[in-house]
Amino acid sequence: MSPTTSPGIARNARPYLYGGEEAALAEALHAGQYNHGELTEEFEQRVAAFLGVPETVAVASGTAAIHVALLAAGVGPGHEVVVPSFTFCATVQAILATGARPRFVEVNPGTGCVESDEVLAALTPQTRAILPVLYGGRPVDLTETRPALDEDGVTIVEDAAHAFGSRQGTRRVGATGVLTCFSFGPVKNLTCGLGGMIVPRTPLEADTCRRLRGLGIVESAAHRAESTTYTVDGFGMRVQMSPLNAAIGLVQLRHLGETKTRRRELWRAYAAALDGIDGLALVDADVERTLPPMFAVRVFDGRRDQVFRTLRQHGIGVGVHYPPNHTQPAFSEWHRPLPVTEHLGQEIMTLPFHQNLTPADATHVACELDRALNGAER
Repeated sequence: MSPTTSPGIARNARPYLYGGEEAALAEALHAGQYNHGELTEEFEQRVAAFLGVPETVAVASGTAAIHVALLAAGVGPGHEVVVPSFTFCATVQAILATGARPRFVEVNPGTGCVESDEVLAALTPQTRAILPVLYGGRPVDLTETRPALDEDGVTIVEDAAHAFGSRQGTRRVGATGVLTCFSFGPVKNLTCGLGGMIVPRTPLEADTCRRLRGLGIVESAAHRAESTTYTVDGFGMRVQMSPLNAAIGLVQLRHLGETKTRRRELWRAYAAALDGIDGLALVDADVERTLPPMFAVRVFDGRRDQVFRTLRQHGIGVGVHYPPNHTQPAFSEWHRPLPVTEHLGQEIMTLPFHQNLTPADATHVACELDRALNGAER
């Protein structure tokens, strides 16, 4: 690592704080409300206003968001959920948590995202939901599948863990009329430390999600405080978002414009610095519409692992997002031949990407990557 390079380049990703998070967290700690509370509800309302939707439902993590959303969509034992194998394992674990089965499908290797023809070809009589993954924050438009899905009673549940702040056409992801799940984990575009959010389609679906996240209890926390009893009318989990996490998220949300500017600037700096380097291709994030949480490339000719090791040895925090799930031991029961995804899984590599880095850092990483690939001095 050169002495002028940010030490943050050794990290593939890291949280970025704007300075007000500690004070907000301390205030929430002193307020003494650590379960679901007023700050959680304020965060829900602020996110809903940002997205342009009537309401949102905050939960403990992005994984919990997918789990709750699938249950709210009626997914359960005996059902199949169409999902790309190319995603973090949490997506698949959420499906299994409902008792349903994953039906793995291919993605476009140039984007990392599933497309309509793959979705339609994968439908079976047992299909209850489609779970597109918005890889790298890129919107996934499955509009042309909607008539067939609606006819069969199949719900689209978006795994938009990467995509908070991205747009699909004139609308933000989360406001396009499908059941959408966000993650606010440590290294996302907006962090709560840990947290997630569901964008329901109807008031009834919102109510269902709230009961599922809160142990199946019908009454609100405020109502229960004034009552001698409460009603449990079905299954539920304890996956509410704490006000402590919401306090961090409220600060982060105020700075999302700056987040967008800086992340797009870094993405474009990488794209410019990598232009013309032989042996790799960029995964297209559609950065004009996307608030990118990562920068992914494909390394060709079976050289990914060698390049990965070389860069790590030189203090460059590259990563692999993600190994295909259909080849994992835990999911072997649902294995299908997916040659495109398998090949992509052998090529994919993510470069250090977070707001502690500068365009100069991107240039440095590009030079090291070029040397690892081609032995060139840039």
